[in-house]
Amino acid sequence: MLPEMMKAVIASQPGGAEVLTVVERAVPQPAAGEVLIRVASAGVNRPDIMQRNGMPIPPGSTDVLGLEVAGDVVALGADVIGFAIGDAVMALLNGGGYAEYCVARAELCLPLPDNLPLSHAAAVPEAAFTVWHNLFELGRLAPGETVLIHGAASGVGTFAIQCAQACGARVIATAGGADKIAALQQIGVWRAIDRHKEDFVAVIAAETAGRGVDVVLDNVGGDYVARNLSVLAQGGRHVSLSFMQGAKIELDLQLVMRKGLSLTSSTLRPKSAAEKARLAECIRKHLLPLIAAGKIVPTLHQVLPLAQAADAHRILEANANIGKVLLSVDQPGALT
Repeated sequence: MLPEMMKAVIASQPGGAEVLTVVERAVPQPAAGEVLIRVASAGVNRPDIMQRNGMPIPPGSTDVLGLEVAGDVVALGADVIGFAIGDAVMALLNGGGYAEYCVARAELCLPLPDNLPLSHAAAVPEAAFTVWHNLFELGRLAPGETVLIHGAASGVGTFAIQCAQACGARVIATAGGADKIAALQQIGVWRAIDRHKEDFVAVIAAETAGRGVDVVLDNVGGDYVARNLSVLAQGGRHVSLSFMQGAKIELDLQLVMRKGLSLTSSTLRPKSAAEKARLAECIRKHLLPLIAAGKIVPTLHQVLPLAQAADAHRILEANANIGKVLLSVDQPGALT
């Protein structure tokens, strides 16, 4: 029997990591097209921090934090096809992942490759959806091209590096500090740039003989954008994931037009259910086989208990992570 109540983490009020609180909530029931997942682990992402700070959540979403999980399917809503009770899945959510149980749209659940431990699998969904859409659809990265990835030691960054390399692209990556640079070199990037010691514009000019890069994947914003555009090659594509140093920029349209550049961006959480389902199909087709083949392996920084969600947030806010930070959820017991 499934329990009636579960532990979950919410922000008791907008504020710092200390406002994260473990509460008792009713175990959610899957609606039509949904599955109920007994959570093994949940991914920690910057949108969780934004929600904790008071950013409004999409209408109809739960106040329980968490946008990705891995676990076992324990109940099915009406009209669910393709999954059965007992299946191990990883899922993208609109919220609710920091909990012992959560509901997910069946079409946003991904089957677990045999070589991926359930305890690690929550590191995949948010990164996979983000990277597939931004790097390959918007950025149109192709074999033989060169991509610059900023903030490359993050969970999304390390995943993007491996995806780019698997498709035959060359990766230049920036990060801050010797430990992060060493980690990027271990992943196999063509050139790792320490932002504390090196000017990426000068390095790229030297390493590419002035040609530049074909794609920039940027999570910094601010004054990085103009510098990014300066290192893009003719016909280059600039994709913004975030704007940690500011959303407002000055743009040299003459440069954009002269080089034939394109600037684009996207945000995952507000996308429609239909668009997310389309992306999930692309991930099943293109990325899951690469994970199954061992060409993409989630990089984990630390796994903390659910009750230490505040510590997980502090790690991300300090930019101290190399790879993903996950929350481990104690299983309430086997389904009977």
